[in-house]
Amino acid sequence: MARRGADLRLLPIALIAWGAGIAAVMVAPAAWMIAAVCGCAAVLLIAVTLLTGKSTLSIFGIALVVASVVSVQVAAAAPQRAAAAAVERLDDALATVTTKVEPATGGGWRFEINTALAGANTPVAVFMSGERPAGLDLGSVIRVSGKTAEPFAGQRVAVRVIVADSPDVVAPPGGLLSVAATLRHDLSALAALFPGRGAELIPGLAVGDTTIVSDELDAQMTQSSLSHLTAVSGANCAIITGAAFWVAAVCGARRGLRVVVALGVLAGFIVLVTPEPSVIRAGAMAAGAMLALLLGRARAGVPILALAVTVLLIADPWLATSIGFALSVAATGALLLLAAPLAKKLELVLPASLALLVAVPLAAQLACAPIIILIDPHISVIGTLANLIAAPAAPIATIVGLLACLLVMVPGVGFALTALAWVPASWIAAVADVAAQVPGGRMAWPDGVPGALLLAIVTAAGIIAMIARQPRLRLIAMTAVAATIASGLGLVAVRTLIAPQAVPSGWAIAACDVGQGDAFVVRSGDAVALIDTGVDPAPLAQCLELLQVSHIDILVLTHFDLDHVGGTDAVVGKVDTVLHGPVPDAVSQHRLDELNAGGAQLESVSKGTSGTLGAAHWKVLWPRGAAAPGNDASVVWEVSGGDVPRSLFLGDLSGSAQQSLLATGSVRGPYDLVKVAHHGSADQELRLYEEVSAAVALIGVGENDYGHPRQEILDTLTADGTVIFRTDGDGTVAVSALDGGLGVWRQRDRTGVPRRRRAQPKSCARRPRRRPAQLSPWKAGSAQPLEAAQPLEAGLSSAHGSRAQLNPWKEQRATADVDAGR
Repeated sequence: MARRGADLRLLPIALIAWGAGIAAVMVAPAAWMIAAVCGCAAVLLIAVTLLTGKSTLSIFGIALVVASVVSVQVAAAAPQRAAAAAVERLDDALATVTTKVEPATGGGWRFEINTALAGANTPVAVFMSGERPAGLDLGSVIRVSGKTAEPFAGQRVAVRVIVADSPDVVAPPGGLLSVAATLRHDLSALAALFPGRGAELIPGLAVGDTTIVSDELDAQMTQSSLSHLTAVSGANCAIITGAAFWVAAVCGARRGLRVVVALGVLAGFIVLVTPEPSVIRAGAMAAGAMLALLLGRARAGVPILALAVTVLLIADPWLATSIGFALSVAATGALLLLAAPLAKKLELVLPASLALLVAVPLAAQLACAPIIILIDPHISVIGTLANLIAAPAAPIATIVGLLACLLVMVPGVGFALTALAWVPASWIAAVADVAAQVPGGRMAWPDGVPGALLLAIVTAAGIIAMIARQPRLRLIAMTAVAATIASGLGLVAVRTLIAPQAVPSGWAIAACDVGQGDAFVVRSGDAVALIDTGVDPAPLAQCLELLQVSHIDILVLTHFDLDHVGGTDAVVGKVDTVLHGPVPDAVSQHRLDELNAGGAQLESVSKGTSGTLGAAHWKVLWPRGAAAPGNDASVVWEVSGGDVPRSLFLGDLSGSAQQSLLATGSVRGPYDLVKVAHHGSADQELRLYEEVSAAVALIGVGENDYGHPRQEILDTLTADGTVIFRTDGDGTVAVSALDGGLGVWRQRDRTGVPRRRRAQPKSCARRPRRRPAQLSPWKAGSAQPLEAAQPLEAGLSSAHGSRAQLNPWKEQRATADVDAGR
């Protein structure tokens, strides 16, 4: 598939070093063994090379030496990292911020620091739920306090720390970092003055600052495979260096001087956008391209890429498991190896210039798609077209936005340049909005490593079908692609036609798998209530389809955080009544107005409000009176009767609010079911759960940066005999009231197809307070227990593990060095 003349001799070195790095990082106790095996094999190969004179073996010998060096670094660091991970808490630890401060998945902020742990400087990931203090940026010195947690598998950091309050900034960034931070913040403030979603993209397109990008726009950019445009990637660096190279050429500079100028501009750009590791990696890719240009050898691109990968892995072995690094390398390699052959084939049906324009994003999409599956198990059918339409606007917005950032302090000039950058940025935002709404624009795909391998095979077959010269080979590849497409259509048919029949007909309560968010459905007879809508309309719509729910009598919006109301568009026009708490802002009021325009009556509720849902009775236990908007003003909803298990839904109440709720005396256990507050965060009042003493606990949770649900609440619930079901491991969960117990059906995967052998529905017998729940097998679609209840096997609630244990790759956020959309 490589174009003729491509020099691939250094490729084995990079690939073998990368493989050794993955093995050593993921299985750290075996790192010394991996290093020894690689070292011995290298010595043997080098000896054979010297004896036989076969120089081809020397490449593999060198590759094994590099692999041994990478593994040795991981092995040598393992004891100190283990000692650091054993530290249970940081108290006023003095630390230096080493990355940009970014919005975290699920709210708050995330960044990395270096601090002294276990006698050595240690990289630590910080997740902060408080307000971002002034001066917190790359290079600032802070004091951090918080409880620690183990890092997700494969991460470079040795420890994670959860910070409830804002850290104290001891010293803001100094020197050039201070100037760069001021310029970035001023550009964001200036961009915020402009209307529409395009304004949110300007800082991201120019300098990779996504702090003002809304969650809705971020979701649209991800769904349309355009999120790479707001990350500082190799593409951004290439645009900047290319522009500098062109300007130097116009000024009459020779090739050597042009390259020096371009590299100087690149260095300045890296400082401006934050010289964190991911940005430096992206810059290294662009610098490699400049080196190839300086040498006057275009075919040197692949060897330079391989050399850059090798050097970076030696410097930081944990890059081997970085999704961002893999995407950056894959996209760069695709541009070097695939873009030209694809363009040549496309020239058969398109003009040459347009063929190349299509081939560049297509090559990147094809190369990155299998890697993206590790973090998002969907195929973006519309992604290549969206990138093609947005492509002309991206470099304009980047260059003009960068100039606006540099000149933001010049009166009038910065504003004018920001206004110019707003035009292409608005175009990109519009493309993302339209692409995200295209029906069938994203197709579900098996997740994890099996899904990535499957898509890699399909992608390779597709590339062969497009560029192979032998008709027989093309026919085989096209057959493989066609078979896969047929399988995909079959999965869609199963999900939409067959899967709903697997959900038991007598379900009363369902927890929808909507990612990191809440969406719970309660049904009494033909009457249906929906409690919150998750973060995105698409997964909510899929869940309601699975449950065969087309109309909602009552919509309860517990509060207005995006992970509870972001999916509201999926039910506009389908709701009779909306119950809600305090409204915090105009955006939230607009959501209510849209529901009202769709025919829903709006009712603000507080403690004491009650009503009926079919034959069931519901009442509001919280908030009291005129409460301030926020998590602690979440609507707490209790429902029972009418074949609905007695249930309590706690919204996002914090521990202090749970104490106040408990003090009212309105929570009187035992309950059959409890919806755990705030996705199982650490901020809980454990006495409340002791009073609730539920048979079943439901947790709405997905990929997040906070380690939700926390082990403390899981242990408390398990000790009380409560059986835990969580949407990240179980998928959508349906609960039914049976004679003498509860029936629980678990979806187990995200496509809607129950895996019967792995997810046998159970029956939780109702029991006296604080006695262990009991389970018995339960026939799918039936409300009849098949045999007498048996004691619950110990550890069921924790057997699913954390999201990191299910799929460590999904915990990585590919941001600063992504060359192709997620």
